[in-house]
Amino acid sequence: MTYILALDQGTTSSRAVLFNRDGHPVATAQKEFTQYFPQPGWVEHDAMEIWQTQKEVMQGVVKKAGIAASQIQAIGITNQRETSVVWDRRTGVPIAPAIVWQDRRTAAFCDRLKQRGQAAGIQHATGLVLDAYFSATKLAWLLDHVPGARQQAAQGHLAFGTIDTWLIWQLTGGRVHATDASNASRTLLFNLHTQAWDPSLLKLFNVPASVLPKVVSSSGVLAETDASLLGVPLPIAGVAGDQQAATFGQACFAPGMAKNTYGTGCFMLMNTGTVPVQSRNQLLTTVAWQGPSASKHSTAYALEGSVFMAGATVQWLRDGLQIIDKASDVEALAASVPNTGDVHLVPAFAGLGAPDWDGQARGLLIGMTRGTTRAHIARAALEAIAWQVADVFQAMSKDSGLALTELRVDGGASQNNLLMQMQADALGVPVVRARVTETTALGAAYLAGLATGFWTSAADITAQWAQDRCFEPQRPSAERLAGLARWRQAVARSRSWAQD
Repeated sequence: MTYILALDQGTTSSRAVLFNRDGHPVATAQKEFTQYFPQPGWVEHDAMEIWQTQKEVMQGVVKKAGIAASQIQAIGITNQRETSVVWDRRTGVPIAPAIVWQDRRTAAFCDRLKQRGQAAGIQHATGLVLDAYFSATKLAWLLDHVPGARQQAAQGHLAFGTIDTWLIWQLTGGRVHATDASNASRTLLFNLHTQAWDPSLLKLFNVPASVLPKVVSSSGVLAETDASLLGVPLPIAGVAGDQQAATFGQACFAPGMAKNTYGTGCFMLMNTGTVPVQSRNQLLTTVAWQGPSASKHSTAYALEGSVFMAGATVQWLRDGLQIIDKASDVEALAASVPNTGDVHLVPAFAGLGAPDWDGQARGLLIGMTRGTTRAHIARAALEAIAWQVADVFQAMSKDSGLALTELRVDGGASQNNLLMQMQADALGVPVVRARVTETTALGAAYLAGLATGFWTSAADITAQWAQDRCFEPQRPSAERLAGLARWRQAVARSRSWAQD
């Protein structure tokens, strides 16, 4: 028996999953790591802790499965995107904490660039909205604020990477500094049309080319791991950002197919084929994945809408408000009331993502009366997730010109049946949950497996995809539209609140 090992490095935990040839997980290991919030709007990770936890679960899952490392045919990597690490090439030690994708410290810098009229050109080149969410301003901030960093970078001593790059560096003992096209396309530095780092963007963000990794295909052998980690060297053959990997794992191979992942945030991607579609509705155009030939026609593109707070909203109910003991308690509590009593929660704790893109928006809880209970707030939190996804779904339909007929879903919160029913009702189309919910890790495994002959074609993968449950919309259309309009009223009141 041989297996594919997927390393799934997420925002709150590092995971490792072993998959068999049927695409089923045979063993999983997971470890949470520390979240740091040093100032309002700042979110940081310790990149060394990320590597340590990822190494531990990688070694642990092999032990747990009771297999020899030599039975692993290849490794696939998927990762939280945009989170930025800068380290010293000589020591492999980061020069500062990693700046996480949720971090808003560079929002004012983005606003200044917008005022200078730079946003449209950046969006045309990169497909991205000019926002602190992406990596370029985080990298520039680290170079500007860590003493001596710019000088060290000029001398060629510093390396930058998103988390995939950081893991590849560590897995190869510092021999390989690389990223794949899907992760590169999230930096604001990668030109979608030339499929390369853009010199004019490097100049705009004041980023030296010497710190950047080589861009490789999402599927293809790019390196071997250091033999000391698992006892034998293993090929790293697949790399993709977590949402692109989940889209691949959901077998959304045909243009017009869409999936939504419910994790810390919510991320909806729709395959648009081999041509990047420029958004007119505040969505992102991104590389979905790039095949082994690394030519333009081997690149698949996607439209994406990013919701910053999904599972993180439920975590806030647990840790901030302390109205539930564990995240899974939210479903029963929300179901104990028939509606929210017109209470709305806008979870703009880190600003608003698509389609509003307001870094100055802040969280809002509105409509409360003396009769409001924690159950109403819990239900409003779940509805907020569903309404945010509906906003993105609507924008995606307008951009693509396609009437989306279903939404494939995955991620931890997709196991919440009440939320999935709310989602179907908010969208007015069926919501289909996959049988294998490990779709992010599975996508990374598929990319690695296709590169090494473990699976032979996309048709093999499509044949393995199976439905767990389909949630049909139950609300009348007029009621759905009225609910959406009321939600948009609440969103409007949350906007432009922060004064930083």
